[in-house]
Amino acid sequence: MKIALMDSGIGLLAATAAVRRLRPDADLVLSLDPDGMPWGARTTQDLTARAVAVAEAAARYRPEALIVGCNTATVHALSALRARLEPAVPVIGTVPAIKPAAAGGGPVAIWATPATTGSPYQRGLIEDFADGVTVAEVPCWGLAEAVEHADESAIDAAVAAAAALTPDDVTTVVLGCTHYELVADRIRAAVQRPGRPPLVLHGSAGAVAAQALRRIGARPEPETSALGAVTVLLSGRVGALPAPALAYPEGRLLQAAVSPAP
Repeated sequence: MKIALMDSGIGLLAATAAVRRLRPDADLVLSLDPDGMPWGARTTQDLTARAVAVAEAAARYRPEALIVGCNTATVHALSALRARLEPAVPVIGTVPAIKPAAAGGGPVAIWATPATTGSPYQRGLIEDFADGVTVAEVPCWGLAEAVEHADESAIDAAVAAAAALTPDDVTTVVLGCTHYELVADRIRAAVQRPGRPPLVLHGSAGAVAAQALRRIGARPEPETSALGAVTVLLSGRVGALPAPALAYPEGRLLQAAVSPAP
């Protein structure tokens, strides 16, 4: 089995680790775009072109499925990626877990990038899946960038700033950017209020990994002892995991299996 994942940077690590835990034997292809990152500041046309190039680099390795491990790329480029690769390669996007979060009754906070916060895309998801639930949209200035560079002080500052914007009565936080899942424990600690029930966090990584297996008709086999290889592509070139990835458990989980660059 071979599954590919793509993103401009290391936001794909959470979904990659989730796939690894469900199917340790699967070969993984991680296609990043250090030459073009960050994607969030690009026009839709430019972002789509970069995303398609990164996806096609991964597709040359003949994966059975491709996970778009980025909320922004899913919003702007998913249709183009599916038009280019399907049905040969199923493409699975990453959508903020608003539906399961709202099912708990709320109040809910959605932590997302400033560009996504208040966007028609996010507002549409709230209208479709959180009707009747109190939802606060929280812009997380600089958090994705801080996580991407494993900048500890910048992560702490960005998390604290977003926590200050989060209403005190929130019971559930949706992690609306894949980077945020890498610092979920810090987010929980910052938002949890004394005397309140334990905060519930909803990321997308586990659901995306499970959906990828369903799309290719595979079952989770977490107990297998076999370990698949990990190939890293950097704007189409075979390389190594970016150094900041190793600051996170998800990156260290993969490091030993990364195929050496030529």
